Amino acid sequence: MTLPRSLQARLGLAIGALITVLWVAAAMVTAVTVRHEMDEVFDSALQEVAQRLLPLAVMDIVEREEEGITQRLGAVAAHDEFFTFVVRDAQGRVLLQSHTADPADFPEYDGAGFRQTPLYRLYNEDALQGSVRITVAEPLAHRRQVSQDTQLALGLPLLIVLPVTLLAIVLAVRAGLAPLRRFRERLAARHARDLSQVPADDLPLEIAPVAATLNTLLGSLDAAFTAERSFAANAAHELRTPLAGAIAQAQRLQSETADPAARARAGEIEATLKRLTRLSERLMQLARAEGGRLTVDRAQDLRPVVRIVVDDLTRSLALGRVTVSLADAPVMSHLDPDIFGILCRNLVENALRHGSDGTVTVSLAADGQLVVTNAGPVVPPDVLAGLTDRFARGSTAAAGSGLGLAIVASVMNRIGSALTLTSPPVGQDAGFAASVVIPVAVGGLADAASFQSRDD
Repeated sequence: MTLPRSLQARLGLAIGALITVLWVAAAMVTAVTVRHEMDEVFDSALQEVAQRLLPLAVMDIVEREEEGITQRLGAVAAHDEFFTFVVRDAQGRVLLQSHTADPADFPEYDGAGFRQTPLYRLYNEDALQGSVRITVAEPLAHRRQVSQDTQLALGLPLLIVLPVTLLAIVLAVRAGLAPLRRFRERLAARHARDLSQVPADDLPLEIAPVAATLNTLLGSLDAAFTAERSFAANAAHELRTPLAGAIAQAQRLQSETADPAARARAGEIEATLKRLTRLSERLMQLARAEGGRLTVDRAQDLRPVVRIVVDDLTRSLALGRVTVSLADAPVMSHLDPDIFGILCRNLVENALRHGSDGTVTVSLAADGQLVVTNAGPVVPPDVLAGLTDRFARGSTAAAGSGLGLAIVASVMNRIGSALTLTSPPVGQDAGFAASVVIPVAVGGLADAASFQSRDD
């Protein structure tokens, strides 16, 4: 038999089974004890009846004019007769008997005391030096019936008490485990980025060490992740100045040398340093997306952010390479405009870098849905599913760090939304589309509170 995995069910079953066994055993012992006591009471009554009737029978027999005549006592009223008797002389002749007594049911007299046949419990007594003998009989069926009625009276309450007791046990166990259930619910409500301590003050002493160990582990993980993000951000920040200086030196070397081979090598160095600069910028963005604050207290319109990002990226591009479609009404959100700018820039740069020379479309709807589409070949589903992994890149020769979509996915995960990638876009035969839904401000402070709970 496999035990249930629930601690509540295990405790309920164990305690319930134990109490049931103990009560049944107690009822059986009680029934045996009661049966023994009843037999003693019935034997005492049987003896008392014989000793009370014998003197009366002696007086009746002595006063008779004729000897050896059988007299049957008549019934005063109809009733169940549990005790019957016969009075006999030394020769075994029946001198007196109760009205329902059958002499055939009474064995021969063999001395005073208790006797038992398959059907009757008997008691013998004699008087006048054994010349008058009385035998009182009680049907054993009567005793069995009384015993069964007693056992039934003992057992019937168990049919009511046991279910009530089991229900009380279940409720008591449930109430006792309520703090553990609340702790589990608080823990389950955490999102992947929330590694703060889980309140465990109300837990029982047996479970408190587990919660303390878990909180210690969460603290260690939070410290490790914070150190990792801090290192990435600080390293990327510290690299910017020396990288800028190295790029300047490479550019100066190109302008000062007349050797074509040296100029080519300096150009390669400059290109490599610029890629490293872009990678450091992406690392800083990723660090902020994973650990920085994502919200502002006051909701702001996101449309100007889209315009600024697109204008900055299209300065060196052909006119009409990027088309923008914005909602007519302000799209108010508590998402930090800087974070939204990082998100939007990565989506648009990804579309420009990895798409074909076709038009890139950027649209922001009133419900906060931002969609960026670009032309190009269809991306296979297996490749599409892995594009949000860090340093993952599709089958393209275009330059890139492989962090753009990972940064967007990290931001969306923290605000409780998701990055959706489709290829081809709905209604098209080719191309690629990336869409996100930014929670918009509906009720102002309520939306800010919702963001803040995810930030914490």
